[in-house]
Amino acid sequence: MLVLAVLALQGCMIVRPGQIGYIQRNGKLLPRPELGGSRWFNPFVSKEVKINTRTVELYNELTVPSKEGLSVKAEISLLYHINPESARDIYIRFGTNYEEVIILTNLRAITREICARYEAKELYATERTKIEHTIADMMKEQISQYGFVVDAVLLRDIFMPEQLTKAIQSKLEAEQASLTVEFVIQKQRKEAEWSAQQMDYVIQRQKKEAERMMVEAEAIKKSQALINESMTEQALQYRYIDMLKTLGASNNAKIIVMDKNAPVMLDSK
Repeated sequence: MLVLAVLALQGCMIVRPGQIGYIQRNGKLLPRPELGGSRWFNPFVSKEVKINTRTVELYNELTVPSKEGLSVKAEISLLYHINPESARDIYIRFGTNYEEVIILTNLRAITREICARYEAKELYATERTKIEHTIADMMKEQISQYGFVVDAVLLRDIFMPEQLTKAIQSKLEAEQASLTVEFVIQKQRKEAEWSAQQMDYVIQRQKKEAERMMVEAEAIKKSQALINESMTEQALQYRYIDMLKTLGASNNAKIIVMDKNAPVMLDSK
């Protein structure tokens, strides 16, 4: 009974979530996939094959060349998964060691090729995102045809000799300081231009105001000249007589004192 129980357990395949299973009988992989649950098989003529279809991280440390010919240590991670529809073909073509045979080999070669296009300081600081995207695109071109799906490439860290790292950091700091100075200069230049524009506006406004005052003064001058021209002796006498008429029409008593030039009217009250 114990032997039968052991054989029964050996002949049971359990496929968990994120896996796809196949039965290999007499050296031939059966076409029907097992997507979940359990299945019995004859352990004497068959064996189980289970392939992980979840996203996995393939971490690798390798030495890559830079554009200047320096050797740089890189830590890189590839996130990928297997297309369940291609799992059978992947097993037939590469076996269960597909990660080493096809994925890791391409990752190492492509990473070295891409990193050789960049200088050490670009690998260290400025171009990481671009490098990650380029490696991911080239990996897709190389392995997607076999049923592998590239999710992301992460350039986790770059290690260089300490002296080179310090030199790159110093250069980056100098470049940043230069950019800061340039920014300050540009800001001051813009402020000066703005101040000049404001001063031009004030000057133009003052000129306009001066022109307005000149026009107003000229108008007053002309008006005064017209008044002076109209103030003849006859006109003044006419207006004086007209004023006397108005005073004479008043109900109040008046005393008019006459001199040789003109009468003077006084109130009798």
